[in-house]
Amino acid sequence: MNRKVAIAGVALSDVGRVDDKNAYELMAQASRRALAEAGLRPDQVDGLASTSQGTLPPTDVGEYLGLRPRWIDSTSVGGASWEVMLAHATDAIAAGHADVVLLTYGSTTRADLRKGLRTASINWGSRGPLQWDAPYGHTLISKYAMAARRHMHEYGTTIEQLAEVAVSARYNAQDNPEAYYRDPITVEQVLSGPMIADPFTKLHCCIRSDGGAAVVLVAEDRVTDLKTKPAWVLGTGEATSHMLTSQWEDLTVGPAAVTGPLAFQRAGLTPADVDVAEIYDAFTYMLLATIEDLGFCEKGEGGAFVEKGSLRLGGSLPTNTDGGGLSACHPGQRGLFLIVEAVRQLRGECGPRQVPDARIACVSGTGGWFCSSGTVILGTDRP
Repeated sequence: MNRKVAIAGVALSDVGRVDDKNAYELMAQASRRALAEAGLRPDQVDGLASTSQGTLPPTDVGEYLGLRPRWIDSTSVGGASWEVMLAHATDAIAAGHADVVLLTYGSTTRADLRKGLRTASINWGSRGPLQWDAPYGHTLISKYAMAARRHMHEYGTTIEQLAEVAVSARYNAQDNPEAYYRDPITVEQVLSGPMIADPFTKLHCCIRSDGGAAVVLVAEDRVTDLKTKPAWVLGTGEATSHMLTSQWEDLTVGPAAVTGPLAFQRAGLTPADVDVAEIYDAFTYMLLATIEDLGFCEKGEGGAFVEKGSLRLGGSLPTNTDGGGLSACHPGQRGLFLIVEAVRQLRGECGPRQVPDARIACVSGTGGWFCSSGTVILGTDRP
């Protein structure tokens, strides 16, 4: 069996500031909306993928949602988890192990911080290999900042070019009513903000918000019954590269340098075929380096590429068309939100921020400090 796989429904829960719901409620809200959009019932879901929330995800998530799946996945590789789980779900459906798979996520990171239930810093502890990093006090953001400095040293990338990534994200967010921040910003405003980790000021870093997302994948024989236009999974790639910063061979190259070529090869396409990109942007440097790794420009040319406004709506590669994690939303892990926006673009549902005639989308998630990557190529035409 080698069935083709389509995305049948996508949805977000309430996003931004959500003080009256917990993470499970946000997952349930997004899941109900995605299934309703697909015209499917919960009892038709026979596959479930979820991670990050709960004691035994996806077991307790399935219980909360009233599902009894015969295929499950809880791969946890940070922000890339959702692209990786989509790849796994695609393989499972193609092989006949499931017919309808639900990917769902919810987080109240902003609300929890305001209530004093968590701190602003992410700490993975010091067990296992991390014991060799922990004594040096590395935070997640400091590792990205150090990598950004290396890219600047190696290729002459400027802080102004990195700032343009944030400016472009805000430019795209202005027509998204669900975006947390929509007011335009300038390069000068990015540079003059409070320093977080040199060279990153506050606006180089993703926002903190609440929200949930859900995506429904189905086998090709279900497509004729859908209520909405499907987006087809054309190719995927997944990879990890390192856990310890000391084992990161080149701070200017991430695992998307592996997953991008894999996904494009499996889709039978090239970066030149892509109409819209949704790429993880926890920090401005993350997006710039990933653009290079995926092959949208040569290594070291990312600064010049973004400087031209290429990432903006109307640019040569409209990227993070909802405003991304830098302006729209970033509830802990953003990988599933990337898929939702890509599908909406392929369906032509994005109103003022719609990319004209979008037929091919590249979605790429990043986990940890460039530790993992999942890349997915989606299209409007059945493969």
